[in-house]
Amino acid sequence: MDGFEPSEKVPPGERPVLLTVVGPRKDEGNSPTGIVGRCLARQLLAMDRRVRVMAEPDLCDGWPDGVEVVEGSVTRPLECAQAFDAVGAVFLAGAHPSTVWDALALARNAGAGKIVLLSSHGPEYEAANPPETWFWLAVEKAVEGSGIAWTHIRPSAVMGAVIEGTYPATGSDWPDTVRADGVVREAFLAEGHYPFIHEEDLAAVAAVALTGDDLAGTVMEAVGPPLSTRARVRSIGAALGRDIGTVDLTPDECRAVWRGLGWPEGAIDVTLFALEAYGARYAELLRWTLDRRPSVRDVIGRPPRTYDDWVREHIDVFR
Repeated sequence: MDGFEPSEKVPPGERPVLLTVVGPRKDEGNSPTGIVGRCLARQLLAMDRRVRVMAEPDLCDGWPDGVEVVEGSVTRPLECAQAFDAVGAVFLAGAHPSTVWDALALARNAGAGKIVLLSSHGPEYEAANPPETWFWLAVEKAVEGSGIAWTHIRPSAVMGAVIEGTYPATGSDWPDTVRADGVVREAFLAEGHYPFIHEEDLAAVAAVALTGDDLAGTVMEAVGPPLSTRARVRSIGAALGRDIGTVDLTPDECRAVWRGLGWPEGAIDVTLFALEAYGARYAELLRWTLDRRPSVRDVIGRPPRTYDDWVREHIDVFR
């Protein structure tokens, strides 16, 4: 591409970092790649790294100055192979098992030195099932077999998912109902919990993995603590300066609401299960989170941002 020297003459660390971005996916385990990608692009630019983005059409606008944007989809990488030209590292987000090998071949042929995969917490469960049913595990195995140094990042749900309209279903209609009548309606209001990470923190973990070697060959659990549903509602109310009403739905009522919003059954099942399980096993699962090493704090060198921080930054979503 114009302005780039042949990759064999330039060390990987001096070449562009390619970020792949796809439109919102409501299927279980999918992160908001646009929001995370924008955070990551800003952080890499601040580190004086060159950034290129391969984005699906609806996500091509709004990138920071200095980012080169190539329209295309990582799910059809051969259609936009030029996006991989001379890249030094790839943040692989939104890849599909059926075409991930094509993307990895393009990265390998470009001489990329690193693949940092935005994965999910599905692989540990998929391992008990036949390989033909794998999704996240299939992508992880492909990356590991690519011949390129790799890091897998398995994040909690991302706080900004509610803005982009991607997984998880919990909280996905809160901006609408809070704006309309000041009410949150959801199942497991009393005891529900769900783990979240701020998108800036997830991007910071990815930036460390892309620019250093400490996380090479590892599965990084980029997890935040389980947050109670009521605490999340209180955070929104405090930032708005008023109380938010609540209506505790039955799981079936909640399922009907989410189904009406276009959530697939698998994502609904996983969200309802997690809300209940994290509440019932809070102490155990909080300890699991705190025991992860390296922790998010270890990697990014500062305390992770809180849900209160996120709400204050995005309170206009609920006004």
